Amino acid sequence: MKKEEFKVQMLGSFSVQLGEKKIDDSTSRTRKVWLLLAYLLYHKGRTISQKELIDLLWEDDEEKDNPQNALRTTFHRVRTLLNKLDENAGHNLILHQGGGYIVSPEIEVSIDVREFDKFCKEGDAADTDEKKLECWLEAISLYNDDFLVKLSAESWSRSVALHYHEIYINIVKDTLAMLEERQRRQEAVDICNKALKIEPYSEEVYLHLMTNLLAMGERREVISTYEKISKIFLADFGVLPSEEIRNIYYEAIKTSNEKAVPMEVVQEQLKETEALSGALVCEYDFFKVLHYSTARLIERTGAAVHICMINVAGEHGKALSKRSHNTVMENLQEQIRINLRRGDVVSQCSSSQFIIMLHLANYENSCMVCDRIIKSFKRQYPHSPAELTYTVKPLEPGA
Repeated sequence: MKKEEFKVQMLGSFSVQLGEKKIDDSTSRTRKVWLLLAYLLYHKGRTISQKELIDLLWEDDEEKDNPQNALRTTFHRVRTLLNKLDENAGHNLILHQGGGYIVSPEIEVSIDVREFDKFCKEGDAADTDEKKLECWLEAISLYNDDFLVKLSAESWSRSVALHYHEIYINIVKDTLAMLEERQRRQEAVDICNKALKIEPYSEEVYLHLMTNLLAMGERREVISTYEKISKIFLADFGVLPSEEIRNIYYEAIKTSNEKAVPMEVVQEQLKETEALSGALVCEYDFFKVLHYSTARLIERTGAAVHICMINVAGEHGKALSKRSHNTVMENLQEQIRINLRRGDVVSQCSSSQFIIMLHLANYENSCMVCDRIIKSFKRQYPHSPAELTYTVKPLEPGA
């Protein structure tokens, strides 16, 4: 057998490479084979008993007829798989010893999760900030995704994955702070974007991302990022992002004109970029600003303005599945927009509600508008599982 080092990747997809040849878990559906191989490699350095391996592979199977024979069969398949890398690689790498199995201590095996662990610990123990940062950047570069993502349903790999996920997120946050101190903005942005694919609900990482983008002058990216996370947080948690994140967003949308400009230029900047028909759809924060402004206006003019809330639920008030819920909210927003006038305003105010401001509309007309929206939605999506209800209230002057 060749003397090259076996290279094992467990962070993200699972693969074993020897020289130019590679096997990975994208080419096979034999879950137990990959689980057994991963367990042996992860525990390289100790002999694992047959009982431990049988409990691992068949922990949920009530019927385990002749488990020793089943284990031998699975080992045969593991070795056959490894032999694709090199003749007899399976028998040379995995040894039967003392009634159990062990990865041969004579063969060099490099495992990414062990390297990740090593760099994290070296960073923790480093005596200078520069050395600490260097180690943590190496660790972050190794973390392609959580531990054995295709085996995440297994109780063993799930607990290991949670352990390393927490370590990864913690060093990401500490590393971002150190990069920002050194004005290494683009590196910080790249790390944020990678981390958010792995942990999409981290407000702290989003805050770092938006802060660095703003410092780089990437205002449009900040706005786009905020709109993305607002949608995620409303859909999944029914809340808006934190006040700190909203403040970065507000800073990004301020005009970037540093010198005095002619009135004509300002008018051009204020024009709607795309003249869509129907209502104005905006973020809930801006809806609140428009609400305050309109309340002040009608205090002086006495004009009739009503606020409508459209609620989404499943049949008989039950919750919809996440996929159905997201589809309903997206489709309903479009139906609301096209069924209202250009002077009306709509925003999603929670995970399952839209708020509408109807100008120059009395109570009866506002109810008619909501009925029209619901009928239009049902006509367009007759098989939708959603039940829609609404509430109408007058906008109080000065509210």
